[in-house]
Parts: sequence; C-alpha cells; structure tokens
Amino acid sequence: MRIVIAGGHGQIALQLSRLLAARGGYEVAGIIRNPAQGDDLRAAGAEPVLCDLESSSVEEVAAHLQGADAAVFAAGAGPGSNAARKDTVDRAAAVLFAEAAERAGVRRHIVVSSMGADPAHQGEEIFDAYLRAKGEADEYVRGRAGLDSTILRPGALTDDAGSGLVRLEASTGRGKIPREDVAAVLAELVDTSATAGLTLELIGGSTPVAVAVKDVAGN
Repeated sequence: MRIVIAGGHGQIALQLSRLLAARGGYEVAGIIRNPAQGDDLRAAGAEPVLCDLESSSVEEVAAHLQGADAAVFAAGAGPGSNAARKDTVDRAAAVLFAEAAERAGVRRHIVVSSMGADPAHQGEEIFDAYLRAKGEADEYVRGRAGLDSTILRPGALTDDAGSGLVRLEASTGRGKIPREDVAAVLAELVDTSATAGLTLELIGGSTPVAVAVKDVAGN
C-alpha cells in the first residue's frame, strides 16, 4: 500500500512514516521542498519526494500521487510564519493537494487540521488567521465528491510520549494530545475508509487508538 504524505518532514509526518514502515506492507513517500531533509525521511522509512506545494501546479503534484492508495495532508506553515503563509500553506496547499489527489484517482484522503478550524473564525491574531485558513481548506475538502476524506482535528499538540489512549469523536471539547498519538490515529485512519466524510476531534483519553478508530467507523 503506497501512502503519500504532504509535509513529510513535520514531526507528525515523520512519526507516521516510522509507524507505517515498521508495520510492513506500506510504501511511504513524503513530500518536502528542502532536499536537505531527505535523509531524515529515509531514516524514518519514507521516500523523499521533492515538491514545493506553494509553487507547483495541480498536474505536477498529481504526478507524485500516481499509484498511491492514500494521501495524507500534514503540511503547515509552522510557528513564526505570517498570515500570508497561513493562507498559502494551510489553505491553498491543502486545496491543491486535494485537487491533485482527485486528479490522480487517489480516493482515500486524510487531512490533519486543527481543533477550532472555522472559515468564519473571528480575530486578528496570527492564530486566528491559521484557524480561518484551516477551516476554509476543510470546507473545500468536504465538498470534493471524488475523495473519501477524513478530517482529523487534534487538540493542543505536545511532545510527550504517546500513551496510545485517546478520545476521538465528532466533538471532544478542548484538551491536549501527544503528536505520537496523532500519528498512531492517522496510521489507523489510512486503512479505515469507513471514516470517510467525518470530521473528528482528537485529544488524550482512555480508549486504545485502534478501538477509538473502529468506534467512530461504526465497526
């Protein structure tokens, strides 16, 4: 099973690559724009794919997605970026990646979004711009009939060791979640197309990851 991850050098993406590579049966590719990051991806078990989502065309990105079984958007402008880059990465790149997945015939599509993402979110701070950008991208993705998309909205991310215990629901309320546990949930969602069409919030909880994903999938 071939998985292509946008934002392949991000902390969650690298952990997801390690998890899938360790399971066996997965071929993972991570999209990056900085070739110096390639060795980190290889160490995580992923093939680096050089592509700048801020300047590439839909056709160029679709070429990298040909033959994939699932596409995961885990890219982000990152801390310290301005409102303009929140728009070009967190919104526009997410839209581009979704269009490219549809163009390439990759139905299974997962988006790492953010709790509170809303195109109508009010406020003038950088984080407010981020939530609007994420909300606009999520809204666009939900409207793509050619994709079986799941939107994952984690709470406040931490670098703590994952516990493997989560709360995954349409609405969880505020909370924290280790990046390691976000990656574990993504690894389960890749194979769980029954969650297509769902927007799910994720925080730390008391339910094992695999059980939590099966519960929301109705299995």
